Amino acid sequence: MYKIINSPQNQIIKKIIKLKKSRNRKKEKHILIEGLREIIIALKADIKIETLFFSSDISTINSKLTRNIKSEKIIQIDNKIFPKISNRENPDGYLALAAYAENDLKKYKPKNNPLILILEKLEKPGNFGAIFRTADAFGVDAIFICEAQTDLYNPNIIRASLGTVFTNKIFICSSNEAILWLQKNKIKILATTPHTDNNFYNIDYTRSAAIAIGSEDKGLTDVWLNKCDKKILIPMKGKINSLNASASAAIILTEANRQRI
Repeated sequence: MYKIINSPQNQIIKKIIKLKKSRNRKKEKHILIEGLREIIIALKADIKIETLFFSSDISTINSKLTRNIKSEKIIQIDNKIFPKISNRENPDGYLALAAYAENDLKKYKPKNNPLILILEKLEKPGNFGAIFRTADAFGVDAIFICEAQTDLYNPNIIRASLGTVFTNKIFICSSNEAILWLQKNKIKILATTPHTDNNFYNIDYTRSAAIAIGSEDKGLTDVWLNKCDKKILIPMKGKINSLNASASAAIILTEANRQRI
């Protein structure tokens, strides 16, 4: 019923292995989505799946996949070869080749009083993954990744986000592009920093707001600190004055969500 690949020398296998590298994914305009849960979420988010690969030790393919992917686009991979195309230590036997999805900020029309999250110069896939999950849970309208330091479709981001990298509306842009867009759409910029007395609890998040969070080690650059409408602080009692970027996002978005419920 399905095409079968039994040789590691097959050209399709070689192509998938090449796509493990970010520069090849960007060049070929393809991404790899591994894991049953992540592939199902991608399908729900209308990500175009071009080919589904499954390991030969899977006796019956999940019906949520077969209902949405035509049989001619499904390929069985010998279970001894599947680990070669997998990025995981213990793969579940599902991997998809999908079109590289990009959103155009110039075409984005926000709804009334949007809640937007700005991530400047973040690097760690684990932070991105946790932030995407939090943003999905609290209904963030859009995420702007400025001065990107990591490939959005890094396999570790896809895994850490549990697939929410596909459910969030994400834009890759420069800080200047993001600021001009926010100013044009009259969206208040709230810049997180330890160098202010403005407690984040005292902010009204029910109106249009863009919460800007900087890199894990240096925080926001002056580009954001000088252009923001207000600097905000998460008060802390410890001996350090910084939090993990994903923790900061979760704390502030929890309050924004509380006000918007």
